[in-house]
Amino acid sequence: MPIMQSGESSFRKQLFQIIFESDTRAGKTFDIALITLILLSVVVVFVDSVPHLHQHYGEWFLLVEWVFTLIFTLELVLRLYCLERPLRYLKSFYGVLDLLAILPTWLSLFLPGAQSLLVLRILRVLRVFRVLRLMEFVGEGRMLVQALRRSQRKILLFLITVLLIITIFGALIYMIEPPEAGFTSMPRSMYWAIVTLTTVGYGDIAPVTPIGQFISAFMMVLGYSILAVPTGVFSAEVIRSIREERYSDEACPGCGHEGHERDSRYCRLCGTWLDEESEDPNAPAEDSSG
Repeated sequence: MPIMQSGESSFRKQLFQIIFESDTRAGKTFDIALITLILLSVVVVFVDSVPHLHQHYGEWFLLVEWVFTLIFTLELVLRLYCLERPLRYLKSFYGVLDLLAILPTWLSLFLPGAQSLLVLRILRVLRVFRVLRLMEFVGEGRMLVQALRRSQRKILLFLITVLLIITIFGALIYMIEPPEAGFTSMPRSMYWAIVTLTTVGYGDIAPVTPIGQFISAFMMVLGYSILAVPTGVFSAEVIRSIREERYSDEACPGCGHEGHERDSRYCRLCGTWLDEESEDPNAPAEDSSG
């Protein structure tokens, strides 16, 4: 019995290396094949939406879609099988994407029309970052998220200031301009203020009085000026995150989570030992008496 357990553990470890890691030829081949299937399945969904093609080849498209769904279902089952804590993976970003990739087709058995959600499968192409070993891009994406979190209060204060400017100038232009110019209400005037401050200038509403036109010109210039505020705040936080970058791209054997600190020995989510080449020194000793 221990031999069988050892063989099963070895198989799960090899399966984990192939599915979750891309530093081996087998792992990279698996990911490239997976992304190819994802792209092909999305192409089938788009082509099937063309009326005359659906009329002539609809049954074939449906058959191909079920083949893709069965493959992706098997892939998800294997992912969960080779993890020690599969439920944690299902709650993760990639786990949710994997689930969304197969649910529409299965739901179509009970809810007609659910297959239109199959385009969500394109999101799984995000795995291309692991295939091409572009983890520095994933790291940079993580830094951007950290920078946004750190600067969220400053950005919120900036947005509140912008809303105050829009409200003040919207009320001002509402009092100055006649209703015939399109400023028939405060919400309508605030809409004009937003369009003007962002320098979009749809032209559907425009002031006709000299004072109103002066206010419009001032708001356009102000719109260009205030763009530098959130840009500067965000850039400062990005630079700070770059200096503190200390994360690796290794996946956890327990839950598949990535982004641990480089000197981490255990997963910060599930506590699994991260070094696959050595044994966990704190693991309970196996009883060899039997």
